[in-house]
Amino acid sequence: MKYYLTLASGIVAFLTILTSCVNTVPPTDTAVIKDSLIKRGHYLVTIMGCNDCHTPLKMGPHGPERDQDRLLSGHPEYMPVARFDTTSTRNWVLFSFSGTSTVGPWGTSFSGNLTSDATGIGNWTEEQFKKAITQGKFKGLDAGRQLLPPMPWESYANLKDEDVKAIFAYLKSTKPIRNIVPAPISPDRLAAYIR
Repeated sequence: MKYYLTLASGIVAFLTILTSCVNTVPPTDTAVIKDSLIKRGHYLVTIMGCNDCHTPLKMGPHGPERDQDRLLSGHPEYMPVARFDTTSTRNWVLFSFSGTSTVGPWGTSFSGNLTSDATGIGNWTEEQFKKAITQGKFKGLDAGRQLLPPMPWESYANLKDEDVKAIFAYLKSTKPIRNIVPAPISPDRLAAYIR
């Protein structure tokens, strides 16, 4: 009988310790979760090549390099469209030196400002961002025009919600850069840029 009392006391003691451990686990730290989400978003933006079109290039000591002061700010508003030869655009797509504007059969498109500034996505909701990146809707608006090439939104159509959330969290954490990207130029208006 003494053995059973000792065993029962041991089990009670064990359960008491276990219960106290379970009850003293600290609550989840939301700052850690947000930091992890932002880091995941940074990783996704990097591997998806967002900087390739949304960060302007500048000439560095070893050739073209991303302008880190304008990270993800899109086509610079002060940069005019260079004149081009239409014979080049019959069978080709042309990219500007900055890598942020493209001429093709659709006209000229300019990469958008993805920074947290109001001229970028600073005022966007996560739902708008999801609609833009997965459905190709300009500013994430149902009535908005379709995003133009070379934005590969079709490739992102099946992004998981948690990945969209992470990308959005990272972009909202970026340095706000005021930059009003020009509107696209339709093919019929390109004549002014032809030499």
